[in-house]
This record gives sequence, structure tokens and C-alpha cells, in this order.
Amino acid sequence: MRLVLLVLVLASLGGRQSQAAEKPNILWLTSEDHGPEMGCYGDELAVTPNVDALAKKGMLFDLAWSCAPVCAPARTCIITGMYPPSIGGQHMRSMVSLPEEVQFYPWYLKQAGYYTTNNSKQDYNVKKQEQGWDVSSNKAHYRDRADGQPFFAIFNVTVSHESKIRKRPHEQVLDPAKVRIPAYHPDNAESRQDWAQYYDIVSQADAMAGQRLAELDRAGLTDDTIVFYYGDHGSGMSRSKRWPYNSGLSVPMVVYFPKKWKHLAPKEYKPGGTSDRLVNFVDLAPTVLSLAGVEPPKHMQGHAFAGKYQQSKPKYMFGFRDRMDERYDFIRTVTDGRFQYIRNFNPHFIYGQYVAYNFVTPSTAAWKRDYLAGKLNEAQSAYWNLKPTEELYDLQADPDQVENLVDSEEHQAILEELRDALYGWCDQIRDVGFLPEGEIHSRSAGMSPYEMGHNKKLYPFRKIFEAADKATYRDVESLGLMVKYLRDEDSAVRYWGAVGLLNRGEAAYAEKADALRNCLDDKSPYVQIAGAYALAKYGDGKDVRKATDHLLSLTAWTEDRSVFVALTALNAVDKLDGKAAHALEQIKTLPRNGGASPDGRYNGYVNQVLGKVIQDLGN
Repeated sequence: MRLVLLVLVLASLGGRQSQAAEKPNILWLTSEDHGPEMGCYGDELAVTPNVDALAKKGMLFDLAWSCAPVCAPARTCIITGMYPPSIGGQHMRSMVSLPEEVQFYPWYLKQAGYYTTNNSKQDYNVKKQEQGWDVSSNKAHYRDRADGQPFFAIFNVTVSHESKIRKRPHEQVLDPAKVRIPAYHPDNAESRQDWAQYYDIVSQADAMAGQRLAELDRAGLTDDTIVFYYGDHGSGMSRSKRWPYNSGLSVPMVVYFPKKWKHLAPKEYKPGGTSDRLVNFVDLAPTVLSLAGVEPPKHMQGHAFAGKYQQSKPKYMFGFRDRMDERYDFIRTVTDGRFQYIRNFNPHFIYGQYVAYNFVTPSTAAWKRDYLAGKLNEAQSAYWNLKPTEELYDLQADPDQVENLVDSEEHQAILEELRDALYGWCDQIRDVGFLPEGEIHSRSAGMSPYEMGHNKKLYPFRKIFEAADKATYRDVESLGLMVKYLRDEDSAVRYWGAVGLLNRGEAAYAEKADALRNCLDDKSPYVQIAGAYALAKYGDGKDVRKATDHLLSLTAWTEDRSVFVALTALNAVDKLDGKAAHALEQIKTLPRNGGASPDGRYNGYVNQVLGKVIQDLGN
């Protein structure tokens, strides 16, 4: 009997090893904060021999997008295979929950027999107790797997991160005089220094990728391993990182399939070739599962571009931008590969809001300095002004994206097509970003934001979306409609009604001042904030003082007031250009931390805005 059991066990193990041997190893080499400024993408300034060599024997995608122009939401998209606006994970460190049945993609790989390692970042905007990693640390390595076990391994390097652009002293390699300054940046010493340093650190990232490829070769695994190389979003320079222009979303994406696994490659794969397929980070999870022979679960929203379950090429790619650290914004975007359409749902905020972490970069501070000194042209000044509601760019004719084609008669057809595609996508994924951030959490009590978003009673998306769409144009003919929204039973519709008046500025105050005053008595603090901000910014007389004081009453983060209300109100106070100066001493006493928040880093967000308000009012 024991002999029979032993034979059965050995047969089972042998079957598992045979099954494992039939699966490819998969290696992802990733680097932070750099776009396709690499030799293999035709950049003559870039010194990137290792990734160039990988592309020469593999294939690169002409246009690959991170879904978001900053790390945490981009990484959230990858780990879930879902668009963060559909799960409430689009805001930095939102730390929302997921439905129980939704697992991170490495969990599925483990079930398929893979040894899964992540070296080393997680930094997701969602919570999951079982993440699926065998090891996730700066010591994680595929060499620690069991004999014969296939591996999936990530090696992420931070040497090209935004923070390295401003590191001083720096051993200069590329001559700053040789860099090309984009049309939207001023041509000053700081811009040239930072752009040159950016190229230098991308070269360092390339060198580290080369070391990992050499290590794989020494282990005799090159012929058994599918390799991906990609950056996590565009460069760390301003108007790239944090901004969903092509410069913020476009990343290098190079793939290599050894002969043994070429049958799993994209259908258009050709060594040394390129693919015009649009690839988005939401595609990575379903693709890696497809390579492992695992059918992607239905909740994943991307398209597998390789493997057993690869799908046809999508027609469009989508991206987004929401709160970045302490600053709120709300942008959605789509491209067909040639044109990019951008929809600004917070056009009442300027592009270049002060983000403390970003303004440490010398070129960012110098850009603002030159703007205030009146030294910039129209394209360079646009970053410091209010945004238009819509933007449309021809990525071939205008790669710097400084010529907005929204009003061009010959581009109305593509404008309408891309607008419809974007609106359809928001509807399809049930984008919860049309709620104020605090309401994403409050409406999701007892469930995940994804589940809330798919509950039509809790989240009447189309009604809220219609209000947001109408609110963020600037036509004065819709002022009456905004007031109508303010009477709706749904707080988010009322919120967009208040935003609609705020967005129309002086005209709204002139015709609908009573409606703005009524906002201060609304049950929703977000309606109160939008209405008070409009009154304080565009009103006169007693309205300014009353609205400013009302905003200040909402700025204290306490046990009874959520961090989202306090942070939203503080952002409004910061934009009032000194109108809160009478309350400087009161502001100095505001709590620097308060009640519950999704993550401890919210303390820093509140402190950053508070610090700037106090500094500005003191000056």
C-alpha cells in the first residue's frame, strides 16, 4: 500500500513539474518616471544601449500609455487589471477596498504554479490582504524558487525617479546646451540642467536593466524567459509627471520573446520590429495571465496583447488624472494613436497648482519665476492659467501639444468621435470620479467603491455625469440649469451645480448670487465649499467675508469632520489670493492632523496646504 501511495505522489509531482516546465518564465524590468526618451525610440540624445539591444532582438510598441501620469494609480491599474476610476483608486493613497472576488494578478499566477517576486515597490491605492507575492522586498529574486518552478519576477529601479532630477551635486554627462526644450517650457538654465540630468538618469536606469539581463544570461535562462521593459509614466519634469498629456502618459514598452515561446508573442511580433498596437497599463495583467495560460477573469478591463488569450487591437486608449498629493484635479483623456482628446472637469483650477513635492525641482520653480516676471510666450504661460474645458491635439504635427484644435473646423469630426469614445468609456467602467473624493468613501460604507459604483441607486451615474458635463462648460446660457441642479436630491448633482456656477465666475455671481449664498446652507460640505469659493473669489462686499469665513469653518480636520472636507476647503482658501489674511492667526491654530483617514500620508497633504497658506498670508 505504501508503495502504491509513493508511486502516486511521485507521479503527481512529476506531472506538476512537467506542467511547470511548459510555462514560460516572465521577467519585468521597470523604471520610474521616464518616457520613451531612449535610443530605440529614435531619441538621438539618449544613451540607452541595453534596452536598445533588447528592442533590436525583440519588439517595441510605438505608443504605450501608463493609464495615469503618476506612480501609485498607475501601479494600481497594473496590479488589478482595472481602471482605478472604476474602483475608486485614482486618488493618491486612497487605499480603498476591492470586492472579495477581485484578486491581484500575481495571486492567479501563484495558483498556476508560478513563483512570484516583486523587487521592490508596491504602493498601491487599494487594500488587499493576500497580495499574491511569494516575496515582495528589495531582496526578492527568482533564484529562490523551487527546482523546475516557473517564475514571474519584477525588478523596479528608482534611479530615474523625479527626485533624482533635482539631486545636487550631479556628475554631468550630457551637455545641457544640447538638449531640446519642449515648446511649453521656458529655455532657461534650470530647464536645460534638469532636462540634461533627466537624460543622465535614464542612462543609469538602462545600465541597471542591462545588469539584470546579463544576470539572466549567466543563469542560462535567457532562452526560457519572456522579458518586458517599461517605464511607469512619463518623465519627472513638470507637465509630464502629474499631467495626462502624451508626455505624461507615454512610456517605453519593449518585449522580447525567445524562440521557444515565440508562439505566445503578439501576432505582429517580429524581431527588431515595432507594433502600432495601442498598449495601456490596464492590459498588462490580462497579458501576463494569458502568457501563463490563465484565462483573465472577467472583471479585468484590459486587452491581452500576447499569450493564449490575446485579443484584437483596441481602437482607443484611455487615461486620467485626479488628486495628486495635496491638490485636487479631475481630467479624463483618450487617444486613437494620432489625436489626443483631453476633458478637463476642473477647468476652474489652473494647470500648475502648487504641489510641494514638485516645486522642489529647480526647473519648476524657475518656470513660475519667469512667468511672474513676464518673460514667457503664450505656450509657456498656459501652464499657469485656467484650463479650457476641452483640448485636442495632433500628436504627429504637434508632439509638444501646444496647439489646441478644439475650435478648428476641419477637426470637428475627430473631436466628436473622441469625445463620444471618452464619455462611453466613463459610462462603461462606471467612473466613480464624478463624486467628490469623500463621497466615494461615504457612499461605499460596508462595500467597495466598485460595488457602490455599479449600484444604480447608490450611484446614479448618468444623472451625475450629465450635471458634470454641463457644469464644466462656460456658457452663461446654462446658469439657470446650474441652479436647477442645486435643487436635486442627489448631493453630487448639487455639487456639480455649484461647480457650474463657480466655473462661470463673475457672470454667475452677477446673475445667481442668491443661489451661491444658498449653497452655504446645503447639507453637503462639498456643495458648501464650491459655493463659498465662488462667492469669495468673484463676489463683493459682505459676501466675500462671509464666504471666506465659511470656508475657514470647514478647514479644521477633526474627529467629526473628514480629512476630505478639510483638504478640499483648504485648497479653496489657498486659491483666494490673500482674502483670508484677516484670519491668519486662526489658521495658524488649525490642527495638523485629525480624525481617521485612509492613510497616514494624508497628514502630510493637510500640512502642505496649511504651510503654504500660512506662508503666503504672512508675506
